[in-house]
Amino acid sequence: MCRVLGMAPSRYYEWQREQQSARAREEAELLVSIRRIFALYRGRYGAPRVHDQLRREGVRVSRKRVARLMREAGLRAKGRRKYKATTDSNHAQPVAPNLLQRDFHAERPDAVWVSDITYIWTRQGWMYLAVILDLYSRRVVGWSLAERMTAALVCNALSAAVRLRRPKPGLVFHSDRGSQYASHAFHRRLWRYRMRQSMSRKGDCWDNAVAESFFATLKKELIRDRVIETRDAAHAEVFEYIEVFYNRQRAHSLLGYETPHAFEHCFEKRNAA
Repeated sequence: MCRVLGMAPSRYYEWQREQQSARAREEAELLVSIRRIFALYRGRYGAPRVHDQLRREGVRVSRKRVARLMREAGLRAKGRRKYKATTDSNHAQPVAPNLLQRDFHAERPDAVWVSDITYIWTRQGWMYLAVILDLYSRRVVGWSLAERMTAALVCNALSAAVRLRRPKPGLVFHSDRGSQYASHAFHRRLWRYRMRQSMSRKGDCWDNAVAESFFATLKKELIRDRVIETRDAAHAEVFEYIEVFYNRQRAHSLLGYETPHAFEHCFEKRNAA
C-alpha cells in the first residue's frame, strides 16, 4: 500500500502509533468517569448500571467496553451471599390464599404490596427489618426496624406505608406465612385499611421473590463484608439506603434503569395528561 501511495513505510507505523495513543487516552478518560460513578454509588453498580449512567451523561460507549475496563481496573460490584431464613410458618394462625400466584406485575401504584422480614447484625446485637414494596415501581413504601421480630414490627411498617400512600380499598398485601403476618393484630390492621391478604405457599420463597430480591440487594450493597457498630447506626444507614439511595437514586433494571421514584413520577404525568 505504501508503494502504491508513494509513501515511506515508516509513515504507516507512525500513523498506527498515533491511533493506539489516541485510543489509550480515550480509555484513560473513560476510566476516570467509570471510577467516579463506581465511587458515587459506593461500589454497588456493576457494568450494566455504570454503562447506563454513562449513556445518560451523553457518553457513547459499548457495555462490553465498560465491563472490560472495570475488570482490568479491578472494579467489581459487591457480590451476593446466602443468609438463613427468618420465616416461622409453624403456627396455628389462619393462613390466607395466594392471590398473586407469582404474577409480579401491577398496572398501577398501590395495587399490590409485598412484604418480608430480614435481620441485620450489629455489635450491640440483632436488628430486624420489615419492608413493604409497591409491586408496580418496586419502591419501598414502608419499613420498620426493631430489636425484636414481633407482630409490632410488621404492623409499624404497614402503618408507615399507609400514612405515606393512602391507598384505596382493595389493595392486595402479599407476604410469606410468618407468624407476624398471620397474627391477629396484623390481620385486624389489614381489615381496618380494607386490604386483601395474600400469602406464599409453605416453604416456597419464589412466591415472594420480589421482596426476597430486595433483601438480597440490600445485603449485597449495604452490609456485605462489614459490621455495623450500633443499633442507632444501623437505623441511620438503613434510612439512607432506602429513602435516599434505593428509592431515589438507584437505577432499577426492571424499570428500564429508572429509579422507583422517577418511574412513579412518569405514571403520574401520563395520568395527568
